[in-house]
Amino acid sequence: MAIGTILVSTGSYVPEHRLTNQMLTEMVDTSDEWIIQRTGIRERRIAVHQTTAELALGAAQRALEDADIAPQQLDLIVACTATPDSYTPSIACRVQAGLQAERAFAFDLSAACSGFVYATDVVDSYFRAGKAKTALVVCAETLSRIIDYTDRTTCCLFGDGAGAAVYRWSDTEDGILHTVMGADGKRADALFAEALPSENPLERGADAVSSERFLKMDGKEVFRFSTRTVPEAIDQVLDGSGMTIDEIDWVVPHQANLRIIDVICRRYGLRKEQVYVNLDRYGNTSSASIPICLDEMRRNGLLQAGQTIILVGFGGGLTYGAVLMRM
Repeated sequence: MAIGTILVSTGSYVPEHRLTNQMLTEMVDTSDEWIIQRTGIRERRIAVHQTTAELALGAAQRALEDADIAPQQLDLIVACTATPDSYTPSIACRVQAGLQAERAFAFDLSAACSGFVYATDVVDSYFRAGKAKTALVVCAETLSRIIDYTDRTTCCLFGDGAGAAVYRWSDTEDGILHTVMGADGKRADALFAEALPSENPLERGADAVSSERFLKMDGKEVFRFSTRTVPEAIDQVLDGSGMTIDEIDWVVPHQANLRIIDVICRRYGLRKEQVYVNLDRYGNTSSASIPICLDEMRRNGLLQAGQTIILVGFGGGLTYGAVLMRM
């Protein structure tokens, strides 16, 4: 008899405001053609007068509705964000309160763009330890808060949004087949945004704002890291499950850059139809990118029972990971 963690529902929420490439050309020295050629992005969503928790709650509510699960049935809520509204309380606790999910224990997880994959592994581990049976993972980002819109190398890349998934433990199904997680903290500065200034607080002016709050990225280093670790993670998750790439129906990568996704396709001989991409419409939404993809795929009928799917995340930390599951 099979046992395992199964994905039962998804949800997503993106702000209404669109920031197109053409609009960016009026803010910074760039062009629509330059952005598309280097990233594959055409537009991204921006949260205007919306908090990270509000985006998270919207995605979480839709995931619960999709599963027809009452909030009171949740045992665990894991939230992921690089852009929290507050250091305390956590986004997870705000979502728990908004849902009125009184039975669930809740905490945030920080793994940037790998957040959804990391959180899925954490949920699977709690399930296998017998500490929970129904869990919500919600990833939400308002990256526009930490983007310098005078820096053309970063401002075109990132957008805001939220995605969520409900997982359940099953005594008859084997949804998650294998997971792989990794990190390389030595390359942490390749993707960096300071949370609090490090200068002497007793000498800081009352109105001073550290410029380090803006996200800074070494694009070449991140590209090298991702094109090395993504194949490693995919290879390891396949080896761990005893499967080959030919048995995989879908690969859903973190939506960072179309050039990185093209490397994945060439490395494994994948057809473009096997690799889900919505980067052109949302840009890089960090931890939210994979669950937004999953929600679109489910609602468009692309995910079918029995299909095998690899989720692969990579980014700030630097972190990476992959999950192989059967739908």
